[in-house]
Amino acid sequence: MALAHLLAEDRLPHDSIWQQTLVSSRLLQNELWTRIHGHGLSSSHSEQTRILLARLAFLELSPPVLERALGPFPGRVRTLDALHLASMDFLRKMGQQVRLASYEIRQIEMAQAMGFALFEDT
Repeated sequence: MALAHLLAEDRLPHDSIWQQTLVSSRLLQNELWTRIHGHGLSSSHSEQTRILLARLAFLELSPPVLERALGPFPGRVRTLDALHLASMDFLRKMGQQVRLASYEIRQIEMAQAMGFALFEDT
């Protein structure tokens, strides 16, 4: 959803998402910058990217998160999704209520299989 917001794609997150406490794996920071630079948008989108990232709290890819990402998932999972899902699982084990905000179908399906709620984009 963060990339859709930055690139003003057809499907955008509802404004209410920005009123939430937003936490992401530090990995999101790398993913956003890689896409912005890869699309040649550094000069036009750098400030917007910094503003968006400033709205988030980041969970580091700590040893417990990385260890969880090595473990089994309810189905086939891509490496980056495993890291995001492991971050969510870590937060849940720390007693946090966690909802996934994503447009990635595979990530959504895996999160639901793991019992995570979704941010309702309405």
